[in-house]
Amino acid sequence: MKPISKNGFDKVFETIARKTAQQLSRRNFLSRLGVGMAGAAVVPLLPVSRKAQAAPASVLSDFASKAQTNDPTQCNYWRYCSSDGYLCACCGGGPSQCPPGTTPSPTSWVGSCINPDDGQTYLIAYRDCCGQDSCGRCACLGQEGDMPSYRPQLNNDIVWCFGSSSMVYHCSSAGLVGLAN
Repeated sequence: MKPISKNGFDKVFETIARKTAQQLSRRNFLSRLGVGMAGAAVVPLLPVSRKAQAAPASVLSDFASKAQTNDPTQCNYWRYCSSDGYLCACCGGGPSQCPPGTTPSPTSWVGSCINPDDGQTYLIAYRDCCGQDSCGRCACLGQEGDMPSYRPQLNNDIVWCFGSSSMVYHCSSAGLVGLAN
């Protein structure tokens, strides 16, 4: 049988492997490998600048480009960018007030909406009004910033009446919290 000739790459790799085997024990090698793997697992946790992923401030979302500030009974009212459900303004209440006979849920989901009049971004707390059957008027679905159910504070598909005296959903209000900047 003829021996297989080694090329330069094989010789270099063999030399490095033999020297490493002579200088390191198995335990030492495994401990260094474990430290390296643990260090690699921490890399995704390091702070990263996300500026490149953010949309430029001059680019408005589809909702923000069509938003208006005059009629709170329309789905394109600026506060409703993340609202989901029947608008309380169409059900006997206001954009941030529950209609008589209903109670606001003690919990809410949040969204950030741009007011087209001043160009500022505001934090909006969306509360479901509970205690009567669904209003059935002005059904709107705003999905700006909506997240999956495992991020409940940013999910508008949950009936937020839990903690209220009744779990019966009536409508959704959009209370202005303040500037988001």
